[in-house]
Amino acid sequence: MKLDVQTLDAKKAGSVDLSDFVFALKPRTDILHRMVNYQLAKRRAGTHKTKGRSEIAGTTKKMYKQKGTGGARHGNKKVPQFRGGGKAFGPVVRDHSHGLTKKVRALALRHALSTKAQAGSIIVLDEAKLPEPRTKAVKDAFAKLGITSTLIVDGSQLDENFALAARNIPHTDVLPIEGINVYDVLRRDTLVLTKAALEALEARFAS
Repeated sequence: MKLDVQTLDAKKAGSVDLSDFVFALKPRTDILHRMVNYQLAKRRAGTHKTKGRSEIAGTTKKMYKQKGTGGARHGNKKVPQFRGGGKAFGPVVRDHSHGLTKKVRALALRHALSTKAQAGSIIVLDEAKLPEPRTKAVKDAFAKLGITSTLIVDGSQLDENFALAARNIPHTDVLPIEGINVYDVLRRDTLVLTKAALEALEARFAS
């Protein structure tokens, strides 16, 4: 697949050939679904916690005699039936993450990139750099390129001025190539890759 390389002023700056190995797969939603679940599960803090019966502060003295009251038999007030008692089967601190093989994770990224390529939602920039961190300059560039919701992926080193200016714009993420991931690729309408990011991406899957 051949794409035009554009500047931030929406002018043509050459063209590039996208690797079929990375950008021409038939997208599989099952693999993408597994990967998104994997990423979101890893993000969960897992710090939810309620006190169980054994953790409640209170006396263990029997509330009233076993027989003759006409009521149910109870040992102490820490049981879940009573106000202030422990929670039965409540959440505990835990790790929600689960395993996913390295090969499946790499395949999922290729499928996500292929999804964007087949939808015509990839823009290749020659570079993402600004002389000064001005958000208006980035907004004007996005308007020329027709971008409203985007993930911008640069090389291993982000241009600080561009990153500072772009972070003020809603629905815009800027990541170095090491941070590219399936969830962020899919949740934005347009994927913007710089030439440096594209070269690093294709080298990553070629090795």
